Amino acid sequence: MKNMPIIMAVLCLCLFSATSAMSAKYSVYCANGKIEVDTRNLQQMKSARGPHTYMMSEFDNKIDADNFAKKLGGVGAQCPQR
Repeated sequence: MKNMPIIMAVLCLCLFSATSAMSAKYSVYCANGKIEVDTRNLQQMKSARGPHTYMMSEFDNKIDADNFAKKLGGVGAQCPQR
């Protein structure tokens, strides 16, 4: 029983980590003229890739984001003209 607070803290941390992972969104971006799939938001992507980065679509899971990117030529392909 002496370890109960530690056990509870670990369980809460695990629950928080699992909830955060489940709420991740996957976005398909055009960054530097190439298609990318990432979990970062648009502001973070613009900071990392430059101001001409834009989001093409957002998904709840990576499989759907990857499938969307494949329809456009796949990750690393040239972005379609807007």
